[in-house]
Amino acid sequence: MNKKKAVNAMENQPILQCCDLVKNYVAGSETITVLDHLNLNIVQHERIAITGSSGSGKTTLLNVIAGLDQPDEGEIIFNGQRLSSLDLKQQALLRNEQLGFVYQFHHLLAEFTAIENVAMPLLMREKTTLKTVYSRAEQMLCHVGLEKRLQHKPATLSGGERQRVAIARALVTNPVLVFMDEPTGNLDHYTAASVHDLMMELADTQKVSFIVVTHDKTLADKMDRVLCLTEGRLIQQ
Repeated sequence: MNKKKAVNAMENQPILQCCDLVKNYVAGSETITVLDHLNLNIVQHERIAITGSSGSGKTTLLNVIAGLDQPDEGEIIFNGQRLSSLDLKQQALLRNEQLGFVYQFHHLLAEFTAIENVAMPLLMREKTTLKTVYSRAEQMLCHVGLEKRLQHKPATLSGGERQRVAIARALVTNPVLVFMDEPTGNLDHYTAASVHDLMMELADTQKVSFIVVTHDKTLADKMDRVLCLTEGRLIQQ
């Protein structure tokens, strides 16, 4: 196999495999099945949108895939490693080093500046110097167009700027996969469009895979695949 074919083969290998995931919730005497033997494969650099009606279980799916919640049945394999084989500390380390998260509400820490918020995931690591941490955080904020907002606290930033800080924070660790839960759902149309463009640019330049839960059709249409979560399973759109 020549070098080009070898690279293509590596890129076509799934970085994430969800195999027959089942997640149930008990409400009184009723058992509600949210995920029903759900399967999903994602390859390197792939961008996937997950749509579905409110209450269909999209956020639950993200939490299960990320190891924040446990499936009742099934297996999640990340880069060849079964999440069920990891203890809680190992799963937390995997999330810190290889996964990123962006939510509808940015969840920035109000008392810290933009650069301090972005640096936070790196500060949780051992053997990382402060100079390296803040240099990387500054680099990511410049990359999302906030080089003049490094020392601003969230209250002094616009909604779009706060979401850009959240995106920079998600990408500062050089993750393999980023989860986004309604990342533009709380933004006006113009600001949402600018965040769309930023996400597409970062997907290309940072070579990251994305799973984006969204009701935003414009954003969904820009993804490589659109999947609808219905009756506990993902259906190709």
